[in-house]
Amino acid sequence: MTGDDEFLRCRPRLLGVAYGMLGTRGEAEDVVQDAWLRWRAADRAAVRTPEAFLVRVTTRLALDALGSARARRETYVGPWLPEPLLTDAAGGPAEEVEAAERLGFALLTALERLDPVQRAVLLLRDIFDLDYDEVADVVEKSTANCRQIARRARQAIGEGRRRFTTSPEQEEQLRAAFAAAVVAGDLDGLTSLLAADAVLWSDGGGRVTAARRPILGPDRIARFLLGIARKQPTETRLAPVRVNGDPSWRVDGPDGPLAVIVLDCDPGSIAGVRIVNNPDKLARLELRTSSRRRSA
Repeated sequence: MTGDDEFLRCRPRLLGVAYGMLGTRGEAEDVVQDAWLRWRAADRAAVRTPEAFLVRVTTRLALDALGSARARRETYVGPWLPEPLLTDAAGGPAEEVEAAERLGFALLTALERLDPVQRAVLLLRDIFDLDYDEVADVVEKSTANCRQIARRARQAIGEGRRRFTTSPEQEEQLRAAFAAAVVAGDLDGLTSLLAADAVLWSDGGGRVTAARRPILGPDRIARFLLGIARKQPTETRLAPVRVNGDPSWRVDGPDGPLAVIVLDCDPGSIAGVRIVNNPDKLARLELRTSSRRRSA
């Protein structure tokens, strides 16, 4: 296998690591491109395991990039949410879809609570299945220290990790009922779908109208959602998709996607609603959606 082949084989995993660290596809692709340049300049004869080398380089580059990314998020208008990645059957290459499915919106949002090294350790160990010796090599800590870092990181994100496991059938039922209630303007029906401690986050990034703070509780969330729905043009359509492995709806207007609504489902209820309508975060989604339409 040539050096180029080795890199291409690892590229979906590298994108997953970089995206998990940074939360945006564009920044992740920049990091992977830098990793490619490092790979081309490396002494290949001295590299015993190409994948380990590439994961190490990618993670370290992402750690460097995360510092400036966090500085930008300190001045971000309203809640910051990750860039949505389509993970339904036609959302992209199978390997990339598999990596993105591990990085649900609830988890990615919770990872923002961690410092960069905690984030790297938790991702590499719990999401990408590296053993602690491999993680230690990447972050340049001892194996024992990495175990402690991982334990503290898990404690720190707490409920950011999915509380319960829902079946695809349960998720589909909740997704369909959610859309039906919104379209019908059914306040009681929508409220009944939401968990007592449900939270809604809305990310417009200051580019479009969005809630500047999280909205708490079923009644307030339902009223907010129905208020938005009433203001949409008649041409607006909802398309069922999976985003980062989560049941979701893409909101399409005449000129392309207006928003993505990601649902965090528990058995029998919706625990969280995350709305991404920042146009910058929908641009790549629009390109992929347009590509799929042309190939249909």
